[in-house]
Amino acid sequence: MRHGETPWNRVGRVMGHHPIELDEAGRAQVELAIPSARAIAPEIIISSPLPRARQSAEIIAQGIGGMEILEDPDLEEVRYGRWAGMVFEDLIDDPDYVRYREHPLTSPTPGGETIAQVQERGVKAVKRAIEAHPEKRILFVSHGDIIRTVLAHFVGSELAHFRRIRVDNATFSAIQIVGDFAEVKFMNLLPDPDRAFLPPFKIPPRKPKAE
Repeated sequence: MRHGETPWNRVGRVMGHHPIELDEAGRAQVELAIPSARAIAPEIIISSPLPRARQSAEIIAQGIGGMEILEDPDLEEVRYGRWAGMVFEDLIDDPDYVRYREHPLTSPTPGGETIAQVQERGVKAVKRAIEAHPEKRILFVSHGDIIRTVLAHFVGSELAHFRRIRVDNATFSAIQIVGDFAEVKFMNLLPDPDRAFLPPFKIPPRKPKAE
């Protein structure tokens, strides 16, 4: 599950490791996902320690009857470094960002991660949890790019195409893993399907450059 929406999500502001919390709208969004969580019936919840993920995990845990929440720092958001706090308009002409967008597998963020390294730690977190809790249904609560890269790994897609997987806030994706075999059951399960056709955030009109 991706965490619920935050005010920064709505304007396309990079959160990275900033401790941004869910607001009232984000909490309501996660609460809408509780019926889906009940149907999925997880036995264990493992969350990114960042507040927006942990709060989402707590809402789900309470909504399905209460259970312990474990944390794994390998499920944290991408380490964006100096990009954290910036919006798309700020980034679009940033040479480092342009390079990262074009070559995410080899170009690190200012925080020091390539998307390949992000995928590596995300997949390790999943496999580590499976080994520690065999034959249990585990709900991981994490962040958009972590989830995209993990899904790409288990579906057998080239990582270069990870952005083609849409992962909205407060949605579920499911994988059944048995030994070396993995089957993707569904992706981006939305309690309100109309949201899938909305842009992920509002982009303000660009300010004209001074001559």
